[in-house]
Amino acid sequence: MKSSTSEFHTIRGLKSHVRLWGPAHAPKLFLLHGWMDCSASFQFLVDALSREWRVIAPDWRGFGGSEWLNRPYWFPDYLADLERFLDLYSPEEPVRLVGHSMGGNVVGLYAGARPARVAKLVILEGFGLHPIDPAQAPGRYAKWLEQDKTGASLRDYADLGEFAARLLRDNPRLTHGQADFLAANFSQKRPDGRFGYAADPWHRVTNPVLYRFEEAKACWRAVTAPVLWVVARDSHLYKEFAGRAEDYAARLTNFRDLREVVLDDCGHMLHHDQPQRLAQAIEGFLQ
Repeated sequence: MKSSTSEFHTIRGLKSHVRLWGPAHAPKLFLLHGWMDCSASFQFLVDALSREWRVIAPDWRGFGGSEWLNRPYWFPDYLADLERFLDLYSPEEPVRLVGHSMGGNVVGLYAGARPARVAKLVILEGFGLHPIDPAQAPGRYAKWLEQDKTGASLRDYADLGEFAARLLRDNPRLTHGQADFLAANFSQKRPDGRFGYAADPWHRVTNPVLYRFEEAKACWRAVTAPVLWVVARDSHLYKEFAGRAEDYAARLTNFRDLREVVLDDCGHMLHHDQPQRLAQAIEGFLQ
């Protein structure tokens, strides 16, 4: 297992954790994790990379070792945080961005807003969301108002073994060693001795702002970097989006230079299920 180091920086007023692998002189590769995940989740992918990279993987605000808000989160903040990370680690050079799930949605929007900053873009299961009928707005605001008053919580576990067992139930493709690693690296010991996710429960609060698909497509059309779009054959999200062929095509065709790769025998957490195949696809694209 390749060793990593940690750095902490104040990013837009929050203490933020960044995990780094590889020598400082190697080409830079930024990995951005998904919702309810953390930078350590990329360990298996990093282990499978065949060449030397300076891998830079921050924990998004409210996840892993980064500071929590303890209040609702606002999606555009992820783009602003990403820009500050890039200013810090690659202020002059256009970057190679790899984003999974929520991280894939963030990097896709960012690459349209800042096309000159991105040299290559890899989106892993970052489909965006389904268009939402504006008529749903009153109900969404009402739900958000109630949750804002009552707060949010996440389940906790008696020990790391129970936490790892939960991860195995969620993804049976994990090995026991992988589950133990993830449990140890994405957990937080509570004051009562129990273990929970190293994630702010407020991430579970409903977003009151409806997803605006046309705006997302406008950002994707502005991306100038070549794009590698990687999906997992057995992913419930891929099946859901690809099952609406016209809608799925409307996402891919907005990128001017896109290559699609479908990985077999893996689910949404493709960087856990098929790290070797994913590493090969990414490095082939980047090189």
